[in-house]
Formats: sequence, structure tokens, C-alpha cells
Amino acid sequence: MIMKRFLLSLMMLSTFAFLTSAQKYGFVDTEYILGNIPEYEAAQEKLNEMSVEWQKEIEEKFAEIDKLYKAYQSESVLLPEDLKRQREEEIIQKERQAKELQKQRFGQDGDLFKKRQELVKPIQDKVFNAIEEIATTKSYAFVFDKAGGMTMLYANPRYDLSDEVLRKIGNVVDTN
Repeated sequence: MIMKRFLLSLMMLSTFAFLTSAQKYGFVDTEYILGNIPEYEAAQEKLNEMSVEWQKEIEEKFAEIDKLYKAYQSESVLLPEDLKRQREEEIIQKERQAKELQKQRFGQDGDLFKKRQELVKPIQDKVFNAIEEIATTKSYAFVFDKAGGMTMLYANPRYDLSDEVLRKIGNVVDTN
């Protein structure tokens, strides 16, 4: 009886080990990879240069506004009301323009984002395509990125259980 349990346990353990070894996992370090691609380094440097230039441009606008505001404060006691309002409006308008320029350069869909998409994304796509090609040719089930906190970069669609889960909970999915 004990021998039978031992053999059954051994067989189950062997089966589990075989099943888990059948799936290959891999990882990459995208920071290391990108850091060793000269085009990526050049693109990053160009983005940094543009960012510094644009930040300087914006700081100059805000310095001009600050100068106008200080001049307005020192002269405001001597100015008639209509001229005061005119100067205030001028300062407010210039501040709006500076903030709009800042948003245009560094906003969510700003110039820096667009330039990054133009310069860096093709390199990142090339790296991802290489990872995907290696994963499929060498039969990896999953490839993770250790640089990004173990982010999954590639998953073999064969192991996607999403439709099976939907069927299990009663939502039938057409998987043409």
C-alpha cells in the first residue's frame, strides 16, 4: 500500500515536472538592450537636447512675465484704472501664452511626445519584433522584461485562456 502511494506520487510529480518543463520561459533586459543600440542612444540624446532647448524657451517667457509683473507692481499706484486693467490683461495674456506653449511642448500629445514616437518607437518596435521572433522560433511560452518589473513582453496565444474563462462563466464567445 505504501509502495503504491509512493509510486503514484512519483508518477504525479514526474507528470507535473514534464508539463511545466514543456513550457519555456525567458526574460530580457530592455534597458540593457536599448542601451547597447547606438541609434537609441542618439535618439535619446536628441530628445534631451530638444527638451532642454524648449524648457529654456519657456523659462524665458516666464521670466519676461515676471519682469512685466514687477514693473506693473512698482508703477500701479501711479497708473489710471484703465491703464492698470490693460497692463493686467497683457500680463494675463502672456502668461496664458506661456502655459499654452508649455502644454504644446511637454503636454500629453505635445511636441516631445510626438518626437519620441518618431525617433524611439521604431527602435522599440524592432526590439519587440526580434523578441517575438526569437520566442516563436525557440518555442517560448512567455518572455518577460526584467527591466520593467517583470513585464510580460510576449505570450504565446496558445496559452491564452480568456475565451475558456468566458465559456466557463456562461458568456459564449464567437472565436472565428
